[in-house]
Amino acid sequence: MQYDVVIIGGGPSGMAAAIESSKLNAKTLIIERNETLGGILNQCIHNGFGLHYFKEELTGPEYAFKFRELILNEKNIDVKLNTFVTNIDKENNVVTIKSSNGVENVKYKSLVLSMGCRERTAGNILLTGTRPVGIYTAGTAQKLVNIYGKMIGKNVVILGSGDIGLIMARRLTLEGAKVQAVMEINKTSSGLRRNISQCLDDFNIPLMYSTTIFEVVGEKRVEGIYYGQVDENYNKLEDTRKFMSCDAIILSVGLVPETDLVSDLKINRVTNGTYVNDYMQTEYDNIFACGNFLHVHDLVDNVTMESLQAGKCAALNALGKLERNKEFNVLHSDIVTYTIPSTIVKGEGKVDLKFRVRKKFVKSNLIVSCNDKIIAKKFVMAGLPGEMLTISFDKSEITGDINLEVKSNEN
Repeated sequence: MQYDVVIIGGGPSGMAAAIESSKLNAKTLIIERNETLGGILNQCIHNGFGLHYFKEELTGPEYAFKFRELILNEKNIDVKLNTFVTNIDKENNVVTIKSSNGVENVKYKSLVLSMGCRERTAGNILLTGTRPVGIYTAGTAQKLVNIYGKMIGKNVVILGSGDIGLIMARRLTLEGAKVQAVMEINKTSSGLRRNISQCLDDFNIPLMYSTTIFEVVGEKRVEGIYYGQVDENYNKLEDTRKFMSCDAIILSVGLVPETDLVSDLKINRVTNGTYVNDYMQTEYDNIFACGNFLHVHDLVDNVTMESLQAGKCAALNALGKLERNKEFNVLHSDIVTYTIPSTIVKGEGKVDLKFRVRKKFVKSNLIVSCNDKIIAKKFVMAGLPGEMLTISFDKSEITGDINLEVKSNEN
């Protein structure tokens, strides 16, 4: 089998990349390990999706359905479901897949990595205590409740304030459970402000900062936890230790991009995803990356817009139409944790520089400069670590490496 563009992963990022690739008449294949396209969207039954791309408020399954319909109408897109990628041969541009048809090889001109991410587990965070029934990752809990209609407990504690954990706090409350608290080891939440307001504040669920679980208690099933505060270096403060009764614990403690298949690519140790330029191109000219495989997003609409760029550039590359120019580095001040992209190709047109910060700031200017010349400036009222910030500028003004700063504008 031979394709212009092969896309690994059929979630929101993979579907968006395929649609844009097909528009350029590139023969495109989506490889998806599940039985249907849509990825995590299929279990996200809450609304809030599609406001930017479809200009209407949708649930996750509705958003995924609309994209599946678009894909069905594209003659240049093939889809392989229930199919696993077992190897990527970068030298010969070959992907090895395994399905009910056995083992097969697929040759590509461009490869798009959109495998998404996985959740960090109790083992990843060294959760201490016994190992009883009743400890779930937020995504697993969401699937059990939303897909299979199973309740995971009646008195629940959520560790971590990621968006899925916040949404599950509301979901479990609506199903009749008592969510005792959401505990966050950091001083700020990693979730969106709107989710804190709508999922916690509206239901009087406390959010406890600088707090974590010290120990899990229970033999066959979770019976409770010992919890308390941590200092600035995340050391447990034993004199704050308290007991809280519960029968279930949900872990919303971070996501890790699925880079196992391409561990030889250069990995950004902040995002745990790959580095890309503004073409969404990795260090290999014919390998592109997008979605939560690249970095963990706050909004699926942002995933879609980023993935459209990846699909477009992958198709242009496969068809021999992608410009090859000098790349400039994106440098940034200490408050910025990472930027997407990390390099920018010299050329024309607008580029959106997306980034996250390591701590909260208020009333500040985002400033992009090149060779001491300011090429973009934007005022923002506030920024939080859990929210993606964006500033746009014209690529034609870049004459060297660019620098991104966040400068306070308070009087």
